[in-house]
Amino acid sequence: MADYRMNEAELEKVFQDRIDDEQKIEPKDWMPDTYRKNLIRQMSQHAHSEVIGMQPEGNWITRAPSLRRKMILLAKVQDEAGHGLYIYSAAETLGISREEMVQALHDGKAKYASIFNYPSLTWADVGAIGWLVDGAAIVNQITLQRTSYGPYARAMVRVCKEESFHQRQGYESLLVLASGSKEQQQMAQDALNRWWWPSLMMFGPHDAESAHSAQSMKWKIKRKSNDELRQAFVDQTVPQAQYLGLTIPDPKLKWNEERGHYDFGEIDWDEFYRVINGNGLCNRQRIVHHRRAHDNGAWVREAVEAYDEKQKARKQQAA
Repeated sequence: MADYRMNEAELEKVFQDRIDDEQKIEPKDWMPDTYRKNLIRQMSQHAHSEVIGMQPEGNWITRAPSLRRKMILLAKVQDEAGHGLYIYSAAETLGISREEMVQALHDGKAKYASIFNYPSLTWADVGAIGWLVDGAAIVNQITLQRTSYGPYARAMVRVCKEESFHQRQGYESLLVLASGSKEQQQMAQDALNRWWWPSLMMFGPHDAESAHSAQSMKWKIKRKSNDELRQAFVDQTVPQAQYLGLTIPDPKLKWNEERGHYDFGEIDWDEFYRVINGNGLCNRQRIVHHRRAHDNGAWVREAVEAYDEKQKARKQQAA
């Protein structure tokens, strides 16, 4: 435990030494305020992404092509809600309430993954989201199991297990389409065409252009850079697309023997910033829907609070 008689610089040195020694930082440990704020920003964004990400898939629950597919999708959307719950709860250990985080989302002060501002137009999109979006999430979240903040790292263990299952579900769904009729194959290819580049954007801007990346790496909140994670995703996904018989929509994609990695084309960063700044196809729709669902659930939160107050009163009377 750090000695609170030390000055700020000494405390920060002890803190960084613990980080460098691969020790986990726990809620009651001393931490720099900027570390706390950085974590709150990243964790709230992560939790918001899990919850907002339910919308493009939930859009297809009533239209799933079979009872089996409906059950799978219901289970997956339910899992995503659980992931949001785990991460909101972990973020609350940093001294921020869930109400504050949700309000920041509604006010446009907090962001979520840009990819969830794209529409899910066909059933194949559900498979593409599972395969590509959850696949990209896993690449990032596996490293977060070793993030320096203990509650966040522990939450990621279960999240990664479930996301891995989601990725397999999505891939299996596209495999069925890619093995089907010509129309089904075209549907699968169209979904890949539309979701490929937004999936690469999920990892964020190049490291040199990321406002938080360097400090997050120093504190080991992040364990790998944006570009390293993006490269790992491309390398693992290209062979999967080849097995499906689908073509990744990038004419510059090719194996680089010297690097031992795939080379790929440049992302449309104008589109990326346009979407994260609120001007994507579905930005307004996603937040309006979330606000409506939040408002409609107010009576549940009020009932829970009333029940808690009643229980407290009974305990006080019994005492």
